[in-house]
Amino acid sequence: MAQLLTEVEIQEQAKILSDWTVKDSKLQITRTFKDFIEAIEFVNKLVEPAESAGHHPDIEISYNKVKITLTTYDAGGLTQPDFDVAHVISHIN
Repeated sequence: MAQLLTEVEIQEQAKILSDWTVKDSKLQITRTFKDFIEAIEFVNKLVEPAESAGHHPDIEISYNKVKITLTTYDAGGLTQPDFDVAHVISHIN
């Protein structure tokens, strides 16, 4: 199981991720697209990186908005894999 990050480690890594927020031991971002089709196309691009990492985000879709939440449930909070996947997601258009 992945090791929980300290609050200092979380804040240091969060500074590097633009548009992501840390709230309640979760890392979150909401992306807005032109329409539903673009939102779903984006979600489909998340499958391969999440599978490769073996670390899967929670995803909420509301028409043209996609909310992504990362946390490590087994560890009870944020771990390095959460930030690793967030970095990958940040580079997906």
